[in-house]
Parts: sequence; structure tokens; C-alpha cells
Amino acid sequence: MEARHDHMHGADAADSVRAEIYGEDGAILASYLAHIGAAIADRDTLSLKRDVSGLHQSELGDLLEALLPEQRLALVELMGSDFDFSALTEVDEAIRLDIVDNLPNEQIAQAVQELDSDDAVYILEDLDAEDQNEILAQLPFTERIRLRRSLDYPEESAGRRMQTEFVAVPPFWTIGQTIDYLRDDKDLPDQFSQVFVIDPTFKLLGAVDLDQILRTKRAVKIEEVMHETRHAIPATMDQEEAAREFEQYDLLSAAVVDENERLVGVLTIDDVVDVIQQEAEEDLLRMGGVGDEELSDTVAATSRSRVPWLLVNLGTAFISASVISQFGATIEEMVALAALMPIVASLGGNAGTQTMTVTVRALATRDLDIYNAGRVIRREVMVGLLNGAVIAAILGLVAGLWFHNPDLGFVIAAAMVLNMLAAALGGILIPLLLDKVGADPAISSSIFTTMITDVIGFLAFLSLATWWLHLGGG
Repeated sequence: MEARHDHMHGADAADSVRAEIYGEDGAILASYLAHIGAAIADRDTLSLKRDVSGLHQSELGDLLEALLPEQRLALVELMGSDFDFSALTEVDEAIRLDIVDNLPNEQIAQAVQELDSDDAVYILEDLDAEDQNEILAQLPFTERIRLRRSLDYPEESAGRRMQTEFVAVPPFWTIGQTIDYLRDDKDLPDQFSQVFVIDPTFKLLGAVDLDQILRTKRAVKIEEVMHETRHAIPATMDQEEAAREFEQYDLLSAAVVDENERLVGVLTIDDVVDVIQQEAEEDLLRMGGVGDEELSDTVAATSRSRVPWLLVNLGTAFISASVISQFGATIEEMVALAALMPIVASLGGNAGTQTMTVTVRALATRDLDIYNAGRVIRREVMVGLLNGAVIAAILGLVAGLWFHNPDLGFVIAAAMVLNMLAAALGGILIPLLLDKVGADPAISSSIFTTMITDVIGFLAFLSLATWWLHLGGG
């Protein structure tokens, strides 16, 4: 009961801190921000340490993002050894680099020794090789080797995200020996849910959950209660694939092994949640053609991120324009066509984007594959035809009444059905094709889908209008 009371007291304290920092909208209170800003301006170290050192790393990260650039650097300087460097894993890359680039490598080396290895790697991986080597050279040998090994794995791999602090015991130990080891060793991770079992070469043999250890008598050997680690993750596996393993098998942690099946680290659910959020954000940004842009990026960096795809979009727009130019005489003969063309392009583009968004997400989650692709394509075709019929009926009626020309309403209605069908096919086939050739469908699909719907929409509408004019003229 006493432990429960302490836990509730801690929870109340955390809620109290949150209430003092955040407003009802979840943003940092202006009053708190002004208070911290004033303390920084006055170089009031005592107030800063009192009001900042107790923050959770995510709260400190929010505070850093809310401060001005010069205030962030001053806060880190004034906090000194009381600054929690794990907060740098919670901020935009541009902010993190701005802070660490302005700190001496000696201070960074001292700070990373206090961090979990996964957080240390997260900070070090963005530095250039020269600074990395200088910082690593100041670390104890064992820690230096562990961090170097993690940094040698590919970017966005399980080896980069893993924590190299783990608990491992030989299979011949008893439960009693294991419990005594867990109690006495001072270098164990702060939190863990599994004890791994290894042979003398560090090859992974299995694992024992902590609850199993607590339920088993002291004299029982580890090998009698261990279970095989069926979901050991290769260190070179892409972090998105590793996250999918956690999702599929409801894992809390998983062993990470090298190419020789030797245990090199552990991947935990808190890191996987960060990976899932990061990958989802990347897909969303890429679909908008803005790469890995951050809110804290400079004007120049943001412009460089967006211009390439705008140029590609410009090229596809010229293709659409060239289609329209082929029907100049038809448009001159009936000016109403120029007023209706944006409607065709807009509705087709939106319909294509709807299908494309669902398809890209299904590809990312592996819900769409060769086994169900045919069924999904048929479904999207039927949806395109149905939606096209509904929109065409409304649009045809409005256009016919607007321009007092029922034939024109029929023409645009027919063009809309064709365009909605093209949008449905383009929205699913283009991402599938890009995925098939190894390209990232999240990056390129939107531009090419829009091009298809524009070209097909204008071509169908203006071709039908030309045919109708000639027919009427005959």
C-alpha cells in the first residue's frame, strides 16, 4: 500500500509539473516561457535549475523548441551538468544540430556517457565524422566500442536504434544465481523486461521473461525455463521492418543479433514507437513533395527541399497544357469549355489523390500485395465508376442549366465519368508500379497521378466537345 501511495504521489507530481508548463491546448504556457526567458536573460542559474531540471525529457524538448535559438544555447550553457541531453532526441534535427554544433566536444563526450546507448547514437549520428571520432576518443574503451559498432550499421536500421545495454546470462546458471546477479550488478540497464541467454561466444540461445524468473524456484536452471527468441531482429534490418515485427507479434522488446547470430543489443517498445511516428511523418511529407523538412529549418533549406518536386510538377503541367493547346479552336468556338475545364481537373485530381493515399498506406503496412492487388484494383474501378456517375449527373445538370445547353452538360458528364475512372486506375496502379520497380511510392505518386488525371480529363472533355461541335455543325 505504501508503494502504491508513493506511485500515486509521483503521478500527482508529474501532473502538477505538466499543469504548470502546458495549457489546455497542449502548448507550453506563455507565462512559463516568459519566466524561463527572463531567467535566461538574467543568467539566473538557480531558478533555471529549480524549474527546468525536474522536467521529463519530452517536456524539456518542447521547451527547447519553443525558445529562440540564442535562448536554447544559453539554457544549455547555464544548466551545465544538470542539462538532460536525452531531451535532444525529442527535438527537430535542425535544433539538435544547432545546439551540439555550438558545444565543445568535451562537453558532449561527458554528456553521452550519462545517456543510454540508443540516445547517444541518436545524437552522435548527425555529427560529421571528425567530431564523432573526437568525441568517441574521450569515452571509456567499452563504451566507445559499443557506440562505434552501432554507428557502423546503416542509417535507419535496427542496429542504429538498438540499446547496447542488456542483461545476458549463461544457460547453466540457476534462477537463484540470476536473481543475485540482477541485485548486485551496478551496470545493468535501468529498465528491462527480459534476460537473454547466451553461449560463451555470445550466440543467442533464448530468453527468460522477468515474470518467469520471479515464479520459478531458485534451484531451477535457466536452460529449463528459457524460451527461444523466435523474433530476434538482424541488426541490419530496416527500422520500419523491425517496427512491423513489434506490431505483428505484440512485442515489448526484442533481441538484436549480428550476421553470426550473436547478441549485440536490444530493441525496446519506446524506440519502436518513435520509429513508427518518424516513418509515418516521412511518408506524409514525401507525399506532399517536401522530403524530410522540419519546422525549424531555415528558409534556404526549406526552399531546397521543395523546389525539385515543384520543377517536376512544372514539367507535368506543361504536358497538360500541351493537350489543351491542341484544342484551341474548339475552346475559341465555345468559351464555356474554358470555364468548365478547372472543374474536370480539380475533381479528377482529388479522386486520384484519395485512391493514391489509401494505396500508398496499404503498401507501407503490407496490407496490399500480389495476392489481393487484383481484387483491390477491381474495387477501385467500381468505386471510380460509381462516384463518377454521381458527380457526372450533378455536374452535367448544373452545367446544362448554367449555360442553357443540355448537350454541353452531357459532354462534361461523360468526360467526368472517364476522368474518375482514370483517377481510380492511376491512383492505384502508379504506386503499385513504383513499388514494383523499387521506388518509394510515397515520393512520386502524387505528381504522376495528378498528371494522369489532368491529361485524361482534358483530353476526354475537349475531344468529346470537339466531336459534339462537329456533329452539331454537320
